[in-house]
Amino acid sequence: MKPKIAIIGSNLLMNIGLKTILERIIPMAEVCLFENADSLCANGDEAAYFHYFVATQAYAERSRFFREHRHKTIILSTSEQTMLPADMHILNISQSEDELVRAILRMHQGAHRGGYPAPNIERPEHTTPLSERECEVLRLVVKGLLNKEIADVLKISINTVITHRRNITSKLGMRSASALTIYAVTHGLAEI
Repeated sequence: MKPKIAIIGSNLLMNIGLKTILERIIPMAEVCLFENADSLCANGDEAAYFHYFVATQAYAERSRFFREHRHKTIILSTSEQTMLPADMHILNISQSEDELVRAILRMHQGAHRGGYPAPNIERPEHTTPLSERECEVLRLVVKGLLNKEIADVLKISINTVITHRRNITSKLGMRSASALTIYAVTHGLAEI
C-alpha cells in the first residue's frame, strides 16, 4: 500500500508543480490532485490520505475538516505573514524552488523522525553512483558553497571542483541545486 498525499486547490499549475516536487522527495507516495475540498470529500476516502496540502481558499471552504486533521494538513500560503491559525502547518509557496524544497524536506523529516506511518511501505535502497569525493562535493553544494569555497574546504583546486561537479551532474542527470538537494537528502548524503 502506497501512502497517499492530496493536493487541494484551484490553481492547476501550482498543483502540478507541487506534485512533481513531492514525487521527487517522497517517491513511494501516490500524489492526487483535487480542485477543491468538496471533490476530495466526494470520494469518501479522505481519511486514506497521510497528508493534505491545501490552498488557503480550500482550507476556508472546509476549515472544520482540516482542523480536525491538523496533524496531517499543510496549508499552502503565499506569504509569511498570514491570518491562518498558529497551530497549523503552513508552507509558503512564494519562496524560491530551493527554499520550497528545503521547507518540504524539513517538514517531512520532522514529521517522520521515528519512521514512516505505514509499516509495509517498501522504501528504495539508497545507493549512489557517486565516488566518496563526489559525495563530499555534493554535500558542500547542498550547503550553498560556491566552487571556490568548496575548493578551499577540501583543499583542492577549483578546476578539480568543477570536474567533480560536472561528473555529479552527468552521473545523476540533474543540474539544478534543488534537484541535487533532493537527491542528497533522500539518499542520506546530506541533512537539511
